[in-house]
Amino acid sequence: MAGCSSCSTTTGSSGGCQNNGTCGTSDCNKMNAFDWLSHMGIPVVDKYNVVEVKFKGGRKEYYRNVDHLQLTTGDPIVVDVPNGHHIGWVSLQGELVRLQMQKRKIKDDDSILRIYRVANQKDIEKWEESKNREVPTIYRTKQIIDELKLDMKLSDVEFQADNSKATFYYSAEDRVDFRELIKLLASEFKIRVEMRQISLRQEAGRLGGIGVCGRELCCSTWIHDFKSVSTSAARYQNLSLNPTKLSGQCGRLKCCLNYELDTYMSALEDIPTVEKPLFTEAGPAKLQKTDIFRKLMWFSYNNENNWHSITCERVKAIQLMNAKDIKPFDLQNDHSKDAEDKISRSNMELEALDKKFSTTTTRKKKKKKKPRSRVEGETTPQVDSTQRQNKPAPQNPKNPNASTEPKEGNRDRNRFKKNRMGRKNVDQNNKTENKVEGNKNTGTPKPRNTPRPKPEGNAENKPRENKPAGKRRYPPRNRGDQNKGDQNE
Repeated sequence: MAGCSSCSTTTGSSGGCQNNGTCGTSDCNKMNAFDWLSHMGIPVVDKYNVVEVKFKGGRKEYYRNVDHLQLTTGDPIVVDVPNGHHIGWVSLQGELVRLQMQKRKIKDDDSILRIYRVANQKDIEKWEESKNREVPTIYRTKQIIDELKLDMKLSDVEFQADNSKATFYYSAEDRVDFRELIKLLASEFKIRVEMRQISLRQEAGRLGGIGVCGRELCCSTWIHDFKSVSTSAARYQNLSLNPTKLSGQCGRLKCCLNYELDTYMSALEDIPTVEKPLFTEAGPAKLQKTDIFRKLMWFSYNNENNWHSITCERVKAIQLMNAKDIKPFDLQNDHSKDAEDKISRSNMELEALDKKFSTTTTRKKKKKKKPRSRVEGETTPQVDSTQRQNKPAPQNPKNPNASTEPKEGNRDRNRFKKNRMGRKNVDQNNKTENKVEGNKNTGTPKPRNTPRPKPEGNAENKPRENKPAGKRRYPPRNRGDQNKGDQNE
């Protein structure tokens, strides 16, 4: 079956190429309609026998299903046209067709032509042959128009399915005498020629394109009845009267300017008209801007850069006061006392905020930091100096007199010096006691190499006076003496 050659669709059904409208040849999934009454289960006897059929370029016409053919949306059918037949696709059927005909003011009489049959493969092949002649015909026709120097623009050509007639669509600003053109076209292409003038909006709909909104043109997808658009629609919506922004690809005002016009018109009913400035004691205030939906109006004194916003109700009140030759103090206040009261209230609010934040800052400063523990979530227990002195130290199996506490290095030099001085005093006392014992027993001094006797009990358990709290450090000893002492023991 025939379809869109540029998007690789092989059928003319409503599935299309998923290009959301027009594509290369402008006949694939364009101007489709949704039958929202199809699920209601209307009896077949009462079904409306007129069918809506679409053709190239979004053109739609209505034909009567006299033979009661079972048709579905997207089926190619052969319809009756003056002096021949043509192929179209079913776009809509049922009760919605009756509503569309009433909307377009088409009468349901004998002027509606009939449907012959569902198109077969032979009909479609013949239609494709005639369709392949369209592109070269357009190029050749434009050359002939340039030779005749006619002020017209050719936009599209549509051949009939039976290859007996061709319709030329053109646009022109003034009336064109194309009698000579018809003779040349008929003699060269050997076909009946029909010239049909279309507007610029219809031309844009047949050609298609992408608008500034990023979507396909409305005239090429769903609009078929074009309404006039005036510049007053832009004024009511407070749009800048810039022709480059307000005009579409057809060169005319955009159709979308009429979409929200009714909403703006209903909203403008509550907004007062300001034809002259508002007079106040601060000076005359001129209108600068109006927010239609928020009901706000901005004024400025003597064309200053500072704008003041007031409500529409306030504007009406000031206009009534000016009508009675009364000037308010400013746009917001009628009297100066009202302005002073507002200023005092605002100052009180600022002072309250300052007090609030000042109390929070002082509270944060008063908070003390808790001591950090070695393990997260635990606090270090505080140990007195007396507990440290009475705590027994672990013994070393090789040297029981030596301490097994870890060295802290030079972290605290004062503590190291005190511990060292205290250890020297203890060693000197031990030496004097050994000398006295040797003299008592033998009367001779004790040799140096003899091992020193062990003191009774642990010397570290004895309480010492004026000893600073902390870890004790021992001076280095001679390794050889220690070995000898171990052998003697």
